Amino acid sequence: MGRKRGVHAASFKAKVALAAAKEEQTLAVLARKFAVHANQISTWKKQLLDGAPSLFADRRRRSDDGPDVAQLYEQIGRLQVELEWVKKKAAEVG
Repeated sequence: MGRKRGVHAASFKAKVALAAAKEEQTLAVLARKFAVHANQISTWKKQLLDGAPSLFADRRRRSDDGPDVAQLYEQIGRLQVELEWVKKKAAEVG
């Protein structure tokens, strides 16, 4: 019978990822030390390095990651036109 999946706390993941990011020890050594698979350590390290810029982002400024307002208004207009067309056709049929 296989092992159950381990659920690790965020603090543990951060500690392991920081140890991997320091690159003072190999992944194999860290895997033995923390009893976690080397691939999992690599994944946590990648998440740490990818998410690090967001820690220092200026939260007062508006993010450009959100949807474009003009595109949303355009989509609303198209949907309204489509709705009117469907209502018109439904009235003709029914």
